[in-house]
Amino acid sequence: MTSDRAGAAADGAEEPQWLSPEERDAWLCLSSIMFQLPGQLENQLQRDSGLGFVEYMVLAMLSEAPEQRLSMSDLSAQTSTRLARLSRVVKRLEEQGFVRRSTSTVDRRVTLCHLLPVGLEVLEAAAPGHVEQVRRSVFNHLTRRQVTQLAGIGEALLGGKPSAVINAQLERGQRPRLGEACPGDDAER
Repeated sequence: MTSDRAGAAADGAEEPQWLSPEERDAWLCLSSIMFQLPGQLENQLQRDSGLGFVEYMVLAMLSEAPEQRLSMSDLSAQTSTRLARLSRVVKRLEEQGFVRRSTSTVDRRVTLCHLLPVGLEVLEAAAPGHVEQVRRSVFNHLTRRQVTQLAGIGEALLGGKPSAVINAQLERGQRPRLGEACPGDDAER
């Protein structure tokens, strides 16, 4: 504790609950992953397919959606991308002929994003290399038990399986946020 911290505690300010050595090590590992993994995935995608990671995720989420289309709000939630950034990404993909946007016929305030056949072809060509990079960067270093543990840690931090959290929050008209549980989750995490 520095003298500034000691002075603040003496002045009645509440002392923060500092990380234990074990928590600090875990946090530094997680921080390193958060900084290194996106670059590894981005570099591979750029090198092999000319796509950025967010562009890849946009195409992937659209490919899994009913009729290969989503509202921009739903796509934003499913890619964990702010709507303003997503709009720029989708504009680039649209200029390349991979997607198109349209106005919903049900609610004219809603913009839909559609995956086009060329976009699906690009995604299908990019997917094998991306999956191999994910394996190289993550799963080749883990045992099956560690993979299960990693999924459990992710669910604990996200508040459930990503797809369940996203769907529950969208149903409530909310933008998904880290750590917010979805209805029906066990309280004993």
